[in-house]
Amino acid sequence: MAKIRLGMVGGGRDAFIGEVHRYAARLDGEYDLVAGALSSTPEKSRESGLALGLSEDRCYGSFEEMAEAEAARPDGIEAVAIVTPNHVHGAAAEAFLKRGIHVICDKPLTATMEQAEQLAKVIRESDALFILTHNYTGYPMIRQAREMVARGDLGAIRVVQVEYAQDWLADDTGGKQAEWRTDPARAGLGGSTGDIGSHAHNLACFVTGLDVDTLAADLQSFVPGRAVDDNAHVMLRFKGGARGMLWCSQVAVGCENALTLRVYGEKGGLSWGQEEPNKLWFTPFGEPKRLLTRGGAGALDVANAVSRTPGGHPEGYLEAFANIYTEAAAAIRAAQRGEDAMNLLPGLDAGLAGMNFIAACARSSTEDAAWTAL
Repeated sequence: MAKIRLGMVGGGRDAFIGEVHRYAARLDGEYDLVAGALSSTPEKSRESGLALGLSEDRCYGSFEEMAEAEAARPDGIEAVAIVTPNHVHGAAAEAFLKRGIHVICDKPLTATMEQAEQLAKVIRESDALFILTHNYTGYPMIRQAREMVARGDLGAIRVVQVEYAQDWLADDTGGKQAEWRTDPARAGLGGSTGDIGSHAHNLACFVTGLDVDTLAADLQSFVPGRAVDDNAHVMLRFKGGARGMLWCSQVAVGCENALTLRVYGEKGGLSWGQEEPNKLWFTPFGEPKRLLTRGGAGALDVANAVSRTPGGHPEGYLEAFANIYTEAAAAIRAAQRGEDAMNLLPGLDAGLAGMNFIAACARSSTEDAAWTAL
């Protein structure tokens, strides 16, 4: 089967997340990166593209130029990965969607709600797919947890606790990546809430199948002069009656990427941590705690389907990210046949839910943590 011809917007030299997307796209051999508008200037874009082995005539100076030129080529790109700062997501995605080119976009959806609403209109009118890379949903044991909740192993869900703690923004020396993530004009309204809180929110909803109804948020900017939040404590009320708490922080000294999820129902509880992603703890009420492992005894088909190696061989972040890209490839090929195969892939609905979460956190915090509807 021919590889999907892939382009990339952003992700040039010294860009962390662009390289991660390229690793993920390569892992299962589903894509061939053939074009890019990789940097903010034509000169840097050309240098970055040539360094990646792209043809000089497909190293574009802007995403607008790339979208127009690639749509006109008989061998033009079939999909594009957008890995820019948040404020570029909307305009870049629109340029390709309007030309029938499938979009794989880093989260959050956009920088502002106005941009999100405009992009949503374009997505709904386009025949091309829009896929959002909430990559943590690609972990095998997260798929296992979702299936266990869905089939009733925990009973009715009562409590959801999720947190994502980092320390890399504990001061103002974070370099290029920190510069745009702490700039409201490029990152949007949310700092930690947009960058990692949106991941935590998405993961809690993905595993439980629940939607947040209202929240009460207390946001802080601890680093002097910082214009966006770097820490947030959020109480959650889910539709259906479950309650939850979300903590996201980028000033939690000693934490690297401590994304954890705990779900408690009337019949049992689950606990998972991203830094040990191959383990899932399950405790039926009144029984000893059980350790379920990726590829091990008790692993369900949904987890095994996105595993690559036997149990005991660690799989992690890049493999989970690659699962999103591989499922996106299947969805793109299905769309080319006129079929629908989005399945568990995050798309517009997940993107809008994330934007509503970020906006509601900001509104609530300005009103002294008042309960706020999403």
